[in-house]
Amino acid sequence: MLPTTSEHQVVFEIDENIHRLVRNLELLAFINPLNINQERKKFFKEKYKYNPEFKYRKIRFDTYKLHRLFFSQRLKDIDDPIIRELYKDVIYTYSGMLQCIETISEPGNRFYFNSLRFYGTPTDKMVENARFILHHEDESTDGNPMFESKISTYDAIEFFNEYKRIYDFDFGIKTSSAMSAAAMVSNKDQMLILKKNHLFSQHQLNVLAHHEIGVHLVTTFNASEQSLNIFSNGFPNNVETQEGLAVFAEYMSGNLTISRLRELAYRVIAADSLIKGNDFTETFNLIHNQYGLDQDRAFNIVLRVHRGGGFTKDALYLSGLQKIYSRYQSGVNMDSLLLGKCSLEYEPVVTHLRKQGLVKPLSFPCKSFQKNHNANQQVEWILENLK
Repeated sequence: MLPTTSEHQVVFEIDENIHRLVRNLELLAFINPLNINQERKKFFKEKYKYNPEFKYRKIRFDTYKLHRLFFSQRLKDIDDPIIRELYKDVIYTYSGMLQCIETISEPGNRFYFNSLRFYGTPTDKMVENARFILHHEDESTDGNPMFESKISTYDAIEFFNEYKRIYDFDFGIKTSSAMSAAAMVSNKDQMLILKKNHLFSQHQLNVLAHHEIGVHLVTTFNASEQSLNIFSNGFPNNVETQEGLAVFAEYMSGNLTISRLRELAYRVIAADSLIKGNDFTETFNLIHNQYGLDQDRAFNIVLRVHRGGGFTKDALYLSGLQKIYSRYQSGVNMDSLLLGKCSLEYEPVVTHLRKQGLVKPLSFPCKSFQKNHNANQQVEWILENLK
């Protein structure tokens, strides 16, 4: 722990107060539907003409009380104006996340509008980049054993256990059937969660290792070394930066493909369809029939965007990648973004906190960033030409 000086005592107290309030607020734990498989079957049985009715985990805490406690923090007692402004932004951010959680699947598009406030909407530039990527055809993986989906979840767990030795931290691994993605990280539990009964390819395991462990768990464990909980709970606007870093790790490790870039582009197109007022079936028709993506992958992408009533987070992966790649090209080090759940916008604030003696050095570097292993020139060309 860093020394808690009387000068910063109030900062640590407020930081700890907020941490107690937000430690159970992990949006992805609430936004993933519980009945994905049943609704998928009904959707395909009805020939794409049925809007799925997803069910979600119930909230078992008093959301109104939590909002009130957020705004009762004594921010005026923080003398440093930069730190005071930071925690004001943090409170608004976490309150916005709580608004998302408490309105999941509620009528009247409440979750959708809260999601827009929290994650924003795809910009014209993001949609233009997505369409640019979709002009490029997938690589052929026919006959390539690396891309054959035949590895069980049990064998995948053994694969990821190897990464506990590669990275000097110990994370848990469990499975869940209530997931739209093949894998995700629970920051709160320091846990890698794999989709139950999913068949992985070796390529997918490699991607997930660098994305989920190499960035998301690296930042989780780096944050746990810091005295301020904000590094664990997340700076405002951290999603775009963190997902950008994670996809960039795929690139640096030599695992980023045209197919993966197209997937990120489809997510932007799906989010854009959502904000134009299209429902699940209309967005699916756009992705599957007009853009030609196979029905299973199209369903997964549309599910991710339409869950909860409209979730625009997925549009940020591509813009995050573009920003991180641009930073890499300019030669700027990534370490300050790996100290925890940091964001590009608040990097100057992290620098200020460091000067105040409130930040410890990086404990766990991202091994994916140590050397550029990308050999795909078409991927390189696409990244160089994103706007």
